[in-house]
Amino acid sequence: MTVYAEAITVGDLLVKGVAEHGETESLVFPDARLTNKDLLQGAMSFARGLYGLGVRRGDHVGILMPNCPEFAQLLFAVAMLGAVSVPINARYRRKELAYVVENADLACLVTSDLIVDRVDYVQLLTDSLPSLASADNPESLDLPEAPRLRSIVLIGSREAPGVVSQKRFQEISAQVDPAVVEVARARVRLRDVAMIVYTSGTTADPKGCLLTHEGLVRQWIAGGVRFEVRPGDKFWNPLPMFHLSGIGPLLFCVGLGATMLSMTQFEPDAALDQIVEEQATHLYPCFPTVAMGVLRHPRYDRDAMRHVRVHAMVAPPDTRRLVQRLLPEGARLTSAFGLTECCGTVVANKLDETEDQRCETSGPPIEGIEIRISDPETGAERPTGEVGEIWVRGFSVFEGYHKDPEKTAATLLPDGWCRTGDLGKLNADGLLTYVGRLKEMLKVGGENVAPAEIEDHLNKHPSVKLAVVVGRPDERYQEVPVAFVELLEGATATEEELIEFCRGQLASFKLPREVRFVTEWPMSATKIQRFKLLEMLEDGKVE
Repeated sequence: MTVYAEAITVGDLLVKGVAEHGETESLVFPDARLTNKDLLQGAMSFARGLYGLGVRRGDHVGILMPNCPEFAQLLFAVAMLGAVSVPINARYRRKELAYVVENADLACLVTSDLIVDRVDYVQLLTDSLPSLASADNPESLDLPEAPRLRSIVLIGSREAPGVVSQKRFQEISAQVDPAVVEVARARVRLRDVAMIVYTSGTTADPKGCLLTHEGLVRQWIAGGVRFEVRPGDKFWNPLPMFHLSGIGPLLFCVGLGATMLSMTQFEPDAALDQIVEEQATHLYPCFPTVAMGVLRHPRYDRDAMRHVRVHAMVAPPDTRRLVQRLLPEGARLTSAFGLTECCGTVVANKLDETEDQRCETSGPPIEGIEIRISDPETGAERPTGEVGEIWVRGFSVFEGYHKDPEKTAATLLPDGWCRTGDLGKLNADGLLTYVGRLKEMLKVGGENVAPAEIEDHLNKHPSVKLAVVVGRPDERYQEVPVAFVELLEGATATEEELIEFCRGQLASFKLPREVRFVTEWPMSATKIQRFKLLEMLEDGKVE
């Protein structure tokens, strides 16, 4: 008999985790270890502080920091208040950050000085919100760049203009009765929005996906069961917590009595040490760049990894087969398919599938989720074995894009289906094979990158008439952006100048790796033919 994941809110999941696995370490970093009780205690402290700053049910709270225990505690704290967490890509720079802070309608933002030697988030926020530096009351901001933002909290030892220090935040927290948080948690409904996660699509700016408590918890608990995660298991996951691939495993580790092993920043040497010392049972690098950093490391030793049972990675079949050969004897490779609009993983291999099935398909849908292959033009269902657009229906489908009814209507159909923009096919056993993207979106080292976003910025350069960005295949990153640029008549610009124009304004993974200059575009009747630009890359020719 199939057991379906329990429907429960994010805050209740942690409370239940404490009741059932209170002393289990739910989250371990190389320099920090938290039990479920520790996680709840920290979450309660954060929730009280946020409440003291005026955060209430439905308010949006941004989280801008690297992987750390505080990030996890904040996710649960916001959920317990019935507020909405907005994890912000820690690699964003000025333009992207300013957009998300305003577009997400943040009431509060919490950041950290944990990696100030590499990224000064306070300075980045000040650059993005210039009036922050002169704000006279950090607990009641009034910024023209972000009208709804009332406060920014800095976790760490520093103090800075315009932000609430950790010391002051703790004083505010101590003044709030814990019972206030308990009452707020009791009022949260399953279909309330728990999180807004921004994802890049085919438009210039990222879109905020409205994800519910039910969708997040049921989806990821079911995913953990599919990965055969058991009480006491150690699930190594170095992926960023601002991604669902970093958040989801934390949820099922709390719910299933397992431990998530995380890192502030992925480093192969430290990763190997952590995996071996902690005796990880599951490896979750997800992407080839991270997986190969470990499996191709000079110190990698299959015999020292005999404790590994499962390795999860999304990659082409040949890469999966290579990884399977590199794994210790008995460890099984598994893959998955998912998208932010559906709370992450919607399809995953079962571990009793054959090696061919696990290397060539993504497996069947999660229990309670429907998958359909449709004609992208007509919407008609495609027969078994034929390629079409992947549609998803079920409890994990998002509520829409924040403040964008037009894009929501184009993605969410009246009968509940969500159009993914991805191409795939189902075999006779109901296993999904991912084929490619219907959209023009690039996948750079696991990050979604919208060509339009890079094009939009390049087109602002005074010498650029038109820029078009395509993805060049890359062994390490899967794809990297390459810009084709037509200059204005009489204008000049170098490749280095245009790349530098993007640096500091766009995240590093979005920077064009090269710029090709053109004077004539390959056209259809009305549109530039991007596939011909790709052919020009392969041929080394520029027209």
